Amino acid sequence: MLLHLRRILAGLLALVAVGLALLPGSPTVDVLVAAHDLAPGVPLGATDVRVVAMPPALAPAGAVSEGDALGRGLVGAARAGEPLTDARLTPVDPEVSSVAVRLADAGVVGLLRPGSRVDVVGAEAHVLAADASVVAVREGEVVVISANRAAAHRIAAESLANPVAVTLH
Repeated sequence: MLLHLRRILAGLLALVAVGLALLPGSPTVDVLVAAHDLAPGVPLGATDVRVVAMPPALAPAGAVSEGDALGRGLVGAARAGEPLTDARLTPVDPEVSSVAVRLADAGVVGLLRPGSRVDVVGAEAHVLAADASVVAVREGEVVVISANRAAAHRIAAESLANPVAVTLH
């Protein structure tokens, strides 16, 4: 008998939940969110963002439109589904480039995260880039580093001939 009452109650609650979900008139606002995990500093494209309708009480302050976000970069990494706000966006500097490198000591890669600040050092202790930013860490061995265009070129050229290392800030 008790089991029968539980099943009836569960069915009624399921019907109420469906009815509330379909209830028209619940106001929503459109909020721009990350379509997938995003690295900092990379210009946002149309495939990087999507619009989600949510109740106004859940919408963050400073939510931006797609037009405001496209072409700009994030100051820090964002997870898929994370709302994008004006505080998270920055103009993308055309004088900055990113370069993917394999580090001389693969163990250091585990210490790096997007947003880490590093100096890139080449052969004979030459500093190739000072205060560069880690944009991404891929598969535990490749690091994408963002630096001014000239430094990125030096890093790319050096990494073709010699291993490079980083010092963490």
